[in-house]
Amino acid sequence: MTDLADLAAQVTALRHGAGAYLLPRDVFSVRGDDATAYLQGQLSQDIAALAVGASADSLLLQPDGKLSALLRVTRVDAAGYVLDTDAGFGDTMVARLKKFLLRSKVEIERLEWRCVALRGAGVETAAAGLRAALGEAGALDLPFEWNGWGGVDLLGPTDVVLDPSAGPLPEGITVCGRDAAEACRIASGIPAMGSELTDKTIAAEAGGLVERTVSFTKGCYTGQELVARLDSRGNNVPRRLVGVVGDGVVGDGVVGDGVVGDGDHDGERLAFGMTLHAPAPPPAGEVGPDGPPDAPDVPDVPDVPDVVADKVVGTITSAAWSPELHTWIALAYLHRTVEAPGPVRIRTGDGLGGARPARVALLPLI
Repeated sequence: MTDLADLAAQVTALRHGAGAYLLPRDVFSVRGDDATAYLQGQLSQDIAALAVGASADSLLLQPDGKLSALLRVTRVDAAGYVLDTDAGFGDTMVARLKKFLLRSKVEIERLEWRCVALRGAGVETAAAGLRAALGEAGALDLPFEWNGWGGVDLLGPTDVVLDPSAGPLPEGITVCGRDAAEACRIASGIPAMGSELTDKTIAAEAGGLVERTVSFTKGCYTGQELVARLDSRGNNVPRRLVGVVGDGVVGDGVVGDGVVGDGDHDGERLAFGMTLHAPAPPPAGEVGPDGPPDAPDVPDVPDVPDVVADKVVGTITSAAWSPELHTWIALAYLHRTVEAPGPVRIRTGDGLGGARPARVALLPLI
């Protein structure tokens, strides 16, 4: 459990100072005479054009174009690469890579490596000595930037890259926990494997993912057809990833494991699996949760029939308390028939209890 004041300090460090946290990753070496040609035909990025020491995010797709993994590929020499993905999804990534390996001269090996994420505007200054020391010891120093949130990832053997919570860090670097990292990730609109990204995901649904991970100038790769077809049609998919902003109620001042608040405020939290519904108008003559119809800066709630209002139009995939926005925030997939930004109603995933108002917003939230 994390005190809200501590959480706010950690998020401030991750944004504006220098914060460090353990980023769980599964890491693999891909090496061999055919490594470049094989990865070029399997990953969405232009691997052949990747310089030694450079890295890029890439998609690994199923033949039908659905997602197998979002990964980062780093070229370490002429015939060797390091691939890393969110922890728990490495075996799936490797199984998919080996599916078409056949007689290619490629060896794939799991590495006992660790990743420490350094984030914030002050990383260049505060972490210069740490980065230099780990680089000399064999760690990879990988730049990170996504929707304006920046820093570096230090990726290397576990005896070189240590858990930041296990020992002292250079002055000016704040050790941060999972809750702070999740709050920043969600506010920045960064999808994660297992929540926003599954084997049912089409890359074009997770806004900006295709632009970040796909080369449209390279040759063919497995799963390319769906990506290219959707791109030619403006990536018009049935749903898209959006942000959700709650009503700002705080409970007992404690946050942890995705829960903020005591029993009196538990109903105000956002959580995985909660469903989004079209907004319903207040009964005639009554003031709804968004205030009177003519309240300034509040859009009128459209007249939505009850049947339509009860229809599920989206589902929350990740949620966290945000000290930056002073409210619960979430990522969710929203059906294209519902406008964003705009009002919605939220219900628990089991369908029990009433609904409460929230707003969907374009990403990033910060």
